Amino acid sequence: MTFPKDTHPITPTVQVIERMFTLLDILSQHEEPVSLKDIALQAGLHPSTTHRILNDLTIGRFVERPEAGSYRLGMRLLELGNLVKARLDVREAALAPMRELHRLIQQPVNLSVRQGDEIVYVERAYSERSGMQVVRAIGGRAPLHLTSVGKLFLAADDVQRVRAYATRTGLAGQTKNSVTQLGKLEAELSQARATGTARDNEELELGVRCIAAGIRDDHGKLVAGLSISAPADRLDDAWLPKLQATAATISEALGYRET
Repeated sequence: MTFPKDTHPITPTVQVIERMFTLLDILSQHEEPVSLKDIALQAGLHPSTTHRILNDLTIGRFVERPEAGSYRLGMRLLELGNLVKARLDVREAALAPMRELHRLIQQPVNLSVRQGDEIVYVERAYSERSGMQVVRAIGGRAPLHLTSVGKLFLAADDVQRVRAYATRTGLAGQTKNSVTQLGKLEAELSQARATGTARDNEELELGVRCIAAGIRDDHGKLVAGLSISAPADRLDDAWLPKLQATAATISEALGYRET
């Protein structure tokens, strides 16, 4: 059997990515492992090209090679899919409680998740009546150590991981209030572990303070954080019990049961 020869060079990055997607799509159509010969034929690629791309995907665990010459989708795709599913589930479970909390306090309520050394804002409940301009829109990012939700995620890490984070990021600041010293950050994280809440005292943006509570899934893992942001002179500690109750409601919707 002869295979079609590639008519274009494989050096352009976009072409390589396109071919990766093609191979993954082919594997997704089969429950059982597929031979290199069949994959190459279906993809319209030379076996050597197919083998090279599949080998790279195997290194990244996006593809598995159960035996020589055959391939199937890898567990890394399942792991990533579960991460996406968890975030979507959190957003769906959080939206109505967030809107109710916003109705009670009339200040922006934010839902954030962790991605690496940053938090990402995935949902927000706010109105123009809050009197505060929303600076970080959905999809915006911010360093963990400068945000209330980010501190919750750091507090969930052990000492070695926190110090590794500090080394990687240098604890760079953005305002005069930013926590840029490891000792002070560790003290705040200790307080966050004790209370289950964290604060941002104009550390990311002057004039804005935040308080946050964590959201946990059915395994008790911290998967998101809920925060209230307000003008620095209007943040009310009386909102904290409402914030914690709302975060607890969302956690329960995700299957979390406090022991």
